[in-house]
Amino acid sequence: MEVVSLLLQGFSISILPANLLACVTGVLIGTLVGVLPGIDTISAIALLLPFSYGLESTPALIMFAGIYYGSKYGGSTTSILMNVPGEAASVVTCLDGYPMAQRGRAGAALTVSAIGSFVAGTIGIIGLTLLAPPLAQAALAFGPPEYFSIALVGLAVLSKLTGTSTLKSLLMATTGIMLGTVGMDSLSGISRFTFGVDELDRGFDLSILAMGIFGIGEIITVMTEPHTRMSVPTIRLRDLYPTKEEWRRSTAPMVRGGIIGFLVGLLPGPAATISSFVSYAAEKRCSKNPAEFGCGAIEGVAGPESANNAAISATMIPLLSLGLPFCGATAILLSGFMLHGIIPGPALITQQPELFWGLIASMYIGNVLLLVINLPLIGVFVQLLKTPFYILMPLVAVVTLTGAYSVNNSVFDLVWVIIFGVLGFLLRRAGFEPAPLVIGLVLGPELERGLAQGLIISNGDIWTLISRPISATILAVGAMIMLYNTARWFGKMQNNRKQGSC
Repeated sequence: MEVVSLLLQGFSISILPANLLACVTGVLIGTLVGVLPGIDTISAIALLLPFSYGLESTPALIMFAGIYYGSKYGGSTTSILMNVPGEAASVVTCLDGYPMAQRGRAGAALTVSAIGSFVAGTIGIIGLTLLAPPLAQAALAFGPPEYFSIALVGLAVLSKLTGTSTLKSLLMATTGIMLGTVGMDSLSGISRFTFGVDELDRGFDLSILAMGIFGIGEIITVMTEPHTRMSVPTIRLRDLYPTKEEWRRSTAPMVRGGIIGFLVGLLPGPAATISSFVSYAAEKRCSKNPAEFGCGAIEGVAGPESANNAAISATMIPLLSLGLPFCGATAILLSGFMLHGIIPGPALITQQPELFWGLIASMYIGNVLLLVINLPLIGVFVQLLKTPFYILMPLVAVVTLTGAYSVNNSVFDLVWVIIFGVLGFLLRRAGFEPAPLVIGLVLGPELERGLAQGLIISNGDIWTLISRPISATILAVGAMIMLYNTARWFGKMQNNRKQGSC
């Protein structure tokens, strides 16, 4: 009952005009981000970080969260209409969504996608409501040794967030750790690796790095790639009604997708993308007509689209309760919290309950708003798909650079945004994904701080640092995960050798 009363208090906060406007703004921007190919969630949040600087912390974080979960709604639009996924998590939707559009059932596919996202999103938010507070309460027993262990295991596990090679991911994470050492040491007050540049005393601002690598880097990448104009079908309001048979076949996949997405979202990595593939495989296995998959099966739209939305809510649990980002998008979301002086973790729920519960309640409201917004405005989104990239991208670049300057009113920051933007572009061209770099920049200082404070507490005894019960358990779990990944890697190498010898 305490959770219910706290949630009701959160609703009273989230319906305040400023917070409600932030929620509407966030879900609208998120939908547009999902609809427009070439602009992903990470880039959108990174681009908008400086524009939230003048907002109070609660509406700012509500807006960022709205962009995060709202983008998954819009990602299905281009997958179904154009066979071009607006988000990585909507890749699977192309398999059956586009064939449905070719048969004239695009409207039904879009409706099932939106309602499935709403159902699964609600399942995920309920799980977030119930699990985040007790997990944060348990984490209050953590000290520096435990946070050192979490950061160490987090770096080892979370650095492999993407589909690139383990070596490339570890290189990116290590680079992030190195960038995190630049600036004034929080314990000794000594400036490190600043080379006499006073502006570097505050270190590399996570929001500046994010806007550069993910924002400007994405803009350069999009502008240097060829884009062809594609025909987009016209969707009328009466085309949005699924048949009774389509409703019957999509109901169970929505629920199953919600459960699968939530469970996968609790694991480190690109949960939304992984959960959509897992859900698609599960629906194909459960179907009485698996041969229809790939040819326009409604289950192939309902299940994956539900799963990726439930996963989004689940990824918020470790972020809010432990302060750990389990994917690239939540790492950028964490920078939004830090920009407003908010440190996610156990203390957030106890010391700032109005912010935490207001954010949770806004997700319920935003989930309803997305359902109301997406279907009636589908015609508007279709027209946006026809906007040429050579018009759209320069406008986004101007907005990004203006926002970067406004963070500290510093030309120095503006120069670094451009440098990081070029770096992000070159990394993508070389096959490196920058998300592990952000993880390293976030967790590196936590690792260093936990180690230094833990050694001070234990009088320099490293064994005491790793032998405390909670710390030892965390390290043991991390070791098992690493051993499992290593065994899988050796297994793949052996299979490749056997195939090569045949």
